[in-house]
Amino acid sequence: MENEKYTKIQSVALVILRVLIGWHFLYEGLAKMMKGNWSAAGFLMQSKWIFAPIFKWMASTPDVLNVVNLLNMWGLVAIGLGLILGCFTKPAAYAGIALILMYFVCNPPFPGLYYSIPSEGNYIIVNKNLVEVGALFVIAVTNSGIYAGMDRIIHKLLKKS
Repeated sequence: MENEKYTKIQSVALVILRVLIGWHFLYEGLAKMMKGNWSAAGFLMQSKWIFAPIFKWMASTPDVLNVVNLLNMWGLVAIGLGLILGCFTKPAAYAGIALILMYFVCNPPFPGLYYSIPSEGNYIIVNKNLVEVGALFVIAVTNSGIYAGMDRIIHKLLKKS
């Protein structure tokens, strides 16, 4: 009985975590869309580390930058909605991990790398991006969309066929 209660609390905690992270993604995507002239160019041009030439090329090539901007905005929205609704939670969580790791690799918080864009704090390797990647990994491997989300419906429909 006690173990069953603990499992329900864990399930609720995972759903809360999933929805909060989903809101963060959805908000970031919608805020970029609503700005109208948002571009990833400034972030990409700040890139340091070994992949900097690739990110700077993306920022300086208008057609590529347009694709990057659209993929970024719509990816954030799609991932956010997937997580909030618990719909295709695993793919949404893994897509979120991939997107955040791209942000991390573009501008990693490594000692000796300095950026003109201000950050919220001083980090050494582990920043909020890596923390969110860890949380998304937990969401992906625990199937929290089946506890409370559309994945439960999808799972039942697939079992019947």
